[in-house]
Amino acid sequence: MTDQAVDTDGVRLSGDIAGGAAAAGGFLGRTRELKELRADIERAGLDTLSGRKAPRARVLLIAGRPGSGRTTLAGELVRQVAGRYPDGVLRVRLSEPDGTRVPVEYAARELLTALGRPAPAGAGADDLAAALRTALAGRRALLLLDDAADAEQVDALLPDTPDCLAVAVSRGPLTGIADVRPCTLGGLDTKSGVELISRRIGSVRITVDPRAAESLAEQCQGQPAALSLAGGWLAARPKAAVADLAKHLRSAGDEGTPLSRVFHLVHASLPGPAARILRLLALAPAGLVDPHTASALAGCSVTGARTTLDDFVALGLLRAVDSPLPEYEVPGCLHPLLLALAESHERPAELQLARARMLERTVRLLQACRAITETDSPQAREKLHGMPPSVRFATPRAAAEWLRLRRPALLAAARLAVADGELDTLARRLLSQLVRTMVAHVGTQAAAPDLYGVHRLVLDVAERRGLPREKAAALLNLADLDARTGRTAEALVRYRAALDAGREANDPYATGRAMESVGGAHLELGDYDRAADWFGRALTQRLAREERADAARLYGRIATAHTYAGRYGEALRNWRAAVAGYRREGDLAAHARALSELARVQEYAGRFEESLRTCQEAVEWARRAEDVRLQAALHLRLADTLDHLGDPAAAGLHRGRAERMLGEELPEALSRAPGPHVGPEHGTNACEIRSTSAED
Repeated sequence: MTDQAVDTDGVRLSGDIAGGAAAAGGFLGRTRELKELRADIERAGLDTLSGRKAPRARVLLIAGRPGSGRTTLAGELVRQVAGRYPDGVLRVRLSEPDGTRVPVEYAARELLTALGRPAPAGAGADDLAAALRTALAGRRALLLLDDAADAEQVDALLPDTPDCLAVAVSRGPLTGIADVRPCTLGGLDTKSGVELISRRIGSVRITVDPRAAESLAEQCQGQPAALSLAGGWLAARPKAAVADLAKHLRSAGDEGTPLSRVFHLVHASLPGPAARILRLLALAPAGLVDPHTASALAGCSVTGARTTLDDFVALGLLRAVDSPLPEYEVPGCLHPLLLALAESHERPAELQLARARMLERTVRLLQACRAITETDSPQAREKLHGMPPSVRFATPRAAAEWLRLRRPALLAAARLAVADGELDTLARRLLSQLVRTMVAHVGTQAAAPDLYGVHRLVLDVAERRGLPREKAAALLNLADLDARTGRTAEALVRYRAALDAGREANDPYATGRAMESVGGAHLELGDYDRAADWFGRALTQRLAREERADAARLYGRIATAHTYAGRYGEALRNWRAAVAGYRREGDLAAHARALSELARVQEYAGRFEESLRTCQEAVEWARRAEDVRLQAALHLRLADTLDHLGDPAAAGLHRGRAERMLGEELPEALSRAPGPHVGPEHGTNACEIRSTSAED
């Protein structure tokens, strides 16, 4: 299975949040810092001293340069005190490996997802931060906010409850957050530094020359990342003495930091192909690497890439991620060093080609991930069998697990592809496949928060490249997601923009969908006249194109707008047109529902006898359509009408018939009884598939 994309059947994810060496008993030094941090949890804050109850969670700050062991210290602290917080530990990273600040809305959404709380698609930073505070209200949870870029990020994510604790990791002080004393990290003491090296290489070489080991620890200034790399270099050379490494570092001079000097020594000692793979890892999205990413970047085999990545872990150049997949993380402290090496050793064209290979491989993996869900299609099966074994998935479950685990890297790849600006063709294919694959595995609703961000990226590319058809599709998708989450006014603005783009592209599908959606937004906002007008414009286009089924649906939507406005005569006329349209199309179920709505409006208009006859006709059509739920709902409608007409005995018969049809399911049937909105809901998936010019 080495060459297969993923096969995770029967494998479970670890729930350990601390992770790393601390969880395995490998934490070294920092005794004083840990003691101070634990004491700071109990320390009385300024509010307590002034007699006021603390309004928010206590914040502990661990400050230090990347590579100083700040995240490891935070993880050990969390491990030690996690038992005090029965509602769990939540962790989120607030900076990308390249130092880019993670937006507050992304971080808040990740934390809400970890809490199992819904995060509406497209919600802004303030709304998501407020939702997070609500979700944490009354809880006793611990937040680990790693690599915070500024105080604003941390402040937005703080719970409004003193029973929670936030441990923030940052490069320096977070000015602006009250009552925070930073625990600033320097290097490890010499004894701990020597012990760290000893754990990588064993005690023999340390015992033989303890002075050289102490000198090496001092040359690394006690920086854990530099010591780890030094230990990895020695571990790969069992015959080398500790003094040999110390001599190499002294000969390198004092230029740069201890970490950069050790890193460049390790890089220079690698074989040429391995050194090139290492440099190209600077291009890995979100600093997350798997064998396929490394293989594509370097143009080597997947098996060879995995072997090299495992070697890098042994050298301290990568961290293995606790995952069923072979997945690795580039330490944030090494990313700028890798990027500088890549830019100095590789030509710009080579770097761009490596990015293109990586994106192309990602597209193919997404295609395979989606194709395995379509095994009932002969064409999909044929295409799946034609794919190389290295990108195939063993089962649909394995594909879904790969998508879930690689989701952060896939979304980061999409963002980087669009930001690049020179690979828009590949970016469009990647975005399209990402949308299709997410919808295929988790559905539009569950994937909506991620899809919102992807569609915004599609819009960016479409505007940059002057692609009005794709712009219209992206705007329609974004507007649909806005409408589903109650942001109707914002949806209306996007629907109007989509209409302009559709007209520019001369795309009848986009313009028709946009006009109907503009009408739907006006209907939701209570502007029934404008709703009926826009539905009428869409109807005119459908009739001109002889799209009869869509025309019948639009007659129903026009009738709905008139019904809400109290214009029952206009509503009845349009419902009759809808009934006639569905009858011509032979759509029995839609015919029955349209008759049901016609009967409803007749009842509103006080025409109970007509409503009774129409409803009886609707029952017959529902019976022909074999729609039991609709039949039951219509019998209940008949019962209500008969009550109005003064025939309670007949009404009782119809209620009894509905009960016999559905038994215990009657309450659900009542909730699904046809209402004034007939036809498909807002926001079909058709545009999501059309949002980029992807290949199938």
